[in-house]
Amino acid sequence: MTLLHTPEHNYSVYTKVSKIKERTEVSNGLNAIENILESFKPIIVLQSELLDLSDEANDEGINTLMSDFIREQEKLVWIYSSVLNE
Repeated sequence: MTLLHTPEHNYSVYTKVSKIKERTEVSNGLNAIENILESFKPIIVLQSELLDLSDEANDEGINTLMSDFIREQEKLVWIYSSVLNE
């Protein structure tokens, strides 16, 4: 049990509730980068929501962790975006 909740044990459940959609036809490098960028969007939104909640709860540990994650992912978005814009 994690944080008073039991995690799901079936991959099929995760694919149904995931905000990141499964991609096919990723043999083209530029399409793969576009897919990665699209996948980052919901992740960063959810992490930003968690950052706000941890701030409201005065949970400095989670707040710092989420802030670091978001910063690194935003840097990756910038890097991937620059590849597409070349």
